[in-house]
Formats: sequence, structure tokens, C-alpha cells
Amino acid sequence: MPYEEKKKHINLKGNPLVSIITPLYNAADYISETITSIQKQTYAHWELIVVDDLSTDNSLVLVNDFARTDDRIKVIPSSENRGAAVCRNHATELATGTYIAFLDSDDMWHPQKLEKQLQFMQNNSCDVSYTSYVHVDEVGNSLYKRVIALPSLSYKKQHSNNYVGNLTGIYNASVLGKILAPNIRKRQDWAVWLEAIKRSGKPALGLQEDLAFYRVHPNSMSANKFKLIKHNYNFYRTYAGHSKIASVYYLGLFFWEYFVERPKQIEKL
Repeated sequence: MPYEEKKKHINLKGNPLVSIITPLYNAADYISETITSIQKQTYAHWELIVVDDLSTDNSLVLVNDFARTDDRIKVIPSSENRGAAVCRNHATELATGTYIAFLDSDDMWHPQKLEKQLQFMQNNSCDVSYTSYVHVDEVGNSLYKRVIALPSLSYKKQHSNNYVGNLTGIYNASVLGKILAPNIRKRQDWAVWLEAIKRSGKPALGLQEDLAFYRVHPNSMSANKFKLIKHNYNFYRTYAGHSKIASVYYLGLFFWEYFVERPKQIEKL
């Protein structure tokens, strides 16, 4: 049975479809809350493409239950485990929306996230945007920490550090085309948003409202930035194609941004 959309009086030119990309792997504890946060969006013209990466828990069962009652949800099973980047790329290739957004299987959105962000993009003739977001713990309680979106983000600034929270970013695929993540172990989302800004030819714009909730797992690799040094170097060396010397130089700039500039965008609640 198709999901019954509630009538919304939202003034968005053209009523554009938003394709939401969600890779899934063993997220049974969180995926229901993630999907529910999408279904609660005040802007209802979206499709959710979930690519399961051969989960071994009941994640896929839970997502299929949602899909049976909401035909905006498309579930793509995988025959082998290939990683989140491959799943995101596969979903991106299948996307039919004017806009493409990302939400991982343990994160959540504010109910007005799509409405406010799309209106912001249309009002500002913006093809790449992102928002502020809040950190929550494993059970969804606030960690009283917000990451404030920069009002404007140039290609140069994004090259020095990833300032786009992947769960907040949206780009206009009808203008920029579909952007696939590179085949690198980590920092694929950084590369996607850098490419989006490059294609747009102008800075990305940040909406400084807390419209997403990022779930922090204490033992995850991303929770310890020191473990990502080699991945940051690899980003410059392999993806950006810089020489070894240049990659070390840019890695130094990365740390300047991370330890000196980025803390200015973090606020205790």
C-alpha cells in the first residue's frame, strides 16, 4: 500500500524530487529511527534508496517492512559486502531526483530539514548546501555539541578540510550531474562535496540551523581523528593527485584547519 502523503502548504518551485541515499550495514538498532525521521519530513516529495551491504543482522528485514507500506522507499540488496562508498554510488546511479541528499543508517534529520534547506537553496540560487547539526550518543541523547555550518564554503577552504557534514549536504544533480565517490578507503564524502563545489563554480552555502543529528559511536574509527591521518594523506595523494611533498604540505594545512579553525565552528549547548 502506498504511503499516504499529508497535504503540505510548502512553497517550493517545481515541487522537486529529492533522492535520499542511505547505505545499510548491520544497523538494526538505529535504522528504524533513521527512516522514521525521513517519513516525518514536512516536505514529502522524496525517494529513499537504501542499499544493503549484505547485513548479517535483521536490518534488511526492518527496511523491507517500511518499504511495504511506503512506496517512496526503494531497497536494493547486495550479493557481497563492498563498503559504504560502493553502496552510495550504486544508489546515486539509481537516483531520479532533482536533488541528492545523504543520510547514513544511524543518523537522523529534523522534521523541517528538507523543507528549510530546499527553500534556502531556491532563494539563494544555490546548487550545493549544508546545515549545522548536533551530536547525539548511541541512544539518541544530545551530547550538547553542535557543529555550526560556515555561511560560505569555497573550493579552497573545502580542499583544506571537510566542512560539510555528509548527513546535512544536498546538491542539485539536475545542474551538476551525479557525483560518485572515489574508490578510496576513507574520506569519500569529503571528495564528493569538494567535487560538487568545483562543478558549481561558486561556494557552497551553509544554513546555520541545527537540522540533523549525528550519532557518535565512541569506538568507531571516525571518533578518533588520529587514526585517520593516513586516510587524509591518501585523500591528497590518491584522490587529489598531488605529489608526495605537496600531499604532506596539504596535510599540514589540514591539521591547521582541524585544530585552529574548525574549533571555531563547534559550540557547546
